[in-house]
This record gives sequence, C-alpha cells and structure tokens, in this order.
Amino acid sequence: MIRVLLADDHAIVRSGVKQLLQIAGDIEVTAEAINGAQVLQALRAEQFDLILLDMGMPGISGVDLIARIRRHDITVPILVLSMLNEAQAVRRAFSSGANGYVTKDNEPEVLLAAIRKTAAGHRFIDPLLVDEMVFGKAESDTQPAHELLSDREFHIFRLLAHGKSVNDIADELAISNKTVSTHKARLMQKMNFSSNAELVRYGVQHGLVE
Repeated sequence: MIRVLLADDHAIVRSGVKQLLQIAGDIEVTAEAINGAQVLQALRAEQFDLILLDMGMPGISGVDLIARIRRHDITVPILVLSMLNEAQAVRRAFSSGANGYVTKDNEPEVLLAAIRKTAAGHRFIDPLLVDEMVFGKAESDTQPAHELLSDREFHIFRLLAHGKSVNDIADELAISNKTVSTHKARLMQKMNFSSNAELVRYGVQHGLVE
C-alpha cells in the first residue's frame, strides 16, 4: 500500500483525490494538510511513501516548501499536483527537489500512474508538458518575462498576482516587509511592470494564477 500525505488547501480537491485513490486499491491517503506548516508537522509525526503536493497553499508553499523539506533531509518522494501547466513551473519544482509533476486537468489514470511511478523512486513529468520541456515552445524563441525571475521572486510574483499585499506576503513567508518590497521592486523591473494591475493581468494571461 502506498501511503500518501495529501497537501492541498481546497477541500473539494482533497475529497475528489481521496475518492479516486480509494478506488485504486493500492494507494491510501493517511494524512492531510492544508498549508506548509501542517505538511512539516505531518512529516515529523509519521512516515509516508509519497507527498502529493499542491503548489499554491497558504503560507510557505511551492518551491520554498519543497526546498525546506529537502533541507530537513526528508527524502520521501514529492509529486506536485498543480494547475500551472508551464514548463518553467515544472523546472522550478524539480530544481527545488520534487520528483514528479502532474497538472490537475489530467485524466485520473495519469495521476494514478504518476503516484505509482514517483513512489517507486522514479521521476514523472506530465505527458502534456513533455514536448515543451524537451523542445521548448516552437512558436517563439522569446523567453517569457516570468522566466527571468528567481524562485523567490516568482513565488512573490504569484502571491501578488493573487491580490496579496506586501504585509500579507511578509507574514506568510515569515520575512520582513522590506525584503518583500525589495523582491517586488526587482521583479517589477525585470518584467517591466509599472502597476499591480499589469502584474495581475500578466499572471492571468499566462495561467500563473491558480
């Protein structure tokens, strides 16, 4: 039996995933988490064969959470389950320590295959993203502006695109307002934005807001 820690802040998503895994028969959700702190707490309390991780939970999440898990020498495989369907998001996840990546708009059979393969110690990349990962976007050689961002800048960009304030982000990430403001200024400059409205519009247009 594959023991899964399911981490997603949406109750409907967790319920649907649990029902799917119950039908599978060889996979069981043994713990749930709705934010990064609960993920870390669960990992200290019991053993899992896989973490099924949403990238957009409140508090520490995404690549920051994956990196923190790895810094604690926790080697349990991490399979990202995300709405983000861009190759750059996959690269960021893998570079921070994830073992697999699958999007939420896939068929249930793909998720089951991803869980089994990742739990067995292999890597898994969403079939819908493989071509883009290998060949890039054939229609354009221009690098999207958000790919110029560091992992921390990208994380803060996504929080800003969700309407979070600098103070909100500082509280969530447990860093100072000044640090958030510095990252915001840098990402706004890199992406040539002059307002939050431009930032939000870009995030929506590029599917970077879950």
